[in-house]
Amino acid sequence: MSENWAERVAAVWARAEALSDDEILERIDALVDERGEADAPAALEAAGVRDYLGREADAEPLYRRALALGLDGDARARATIQLASTLRTLGRGAEAVELLGDHLAEHPADQWTGPAAAFLALALASAGRDRDAASVALVALSETLPAYASVVRRYALELRDR
Repeated sequence: MSENWAERVAAVWARAEALSDDEILERIDALVDERGEADAPAALEAAGVRDYLGREADAEPLYRRALALGLDGDARARATIQLASTLRTLGRGAEAVELLGDHLAEHPADQWTGPAAAFLALALASAGRDRDAASVALVALSETLPAYASVVRRYALELRDR
């Protein structure tokens, strides 16, 4: 991805709170149009702006296109997490749980583990699996605790197994 293009996208997001919804959409879509429909990062930005504006039904197919076109590393993780969040918002929590579970199984320990676990806990709660949601959230939290990490993790896993 061109740094200039990425910097221009970041500049729009940096000013998002000062812009109207229509202005944000117009500016991101203009940048997306520069890259074309077959560009995975552009599809991700198109999805993200729609998600941000509460247009989740419009965002979902764009997230799927971005993933199908081939995103790597951080962009793939971001797209997966954002798609799962969108699915949860659209009332498809079970699908979000599966997507995030697969992501965490493939990437058990990277910088996206915490965010993926947070959205997995939300999806589990939305799916009525409160005990599992608490377990996932507490296991993720245990990774950051300066004390009692192992005991919190053990108790969190016991919650899930009951």
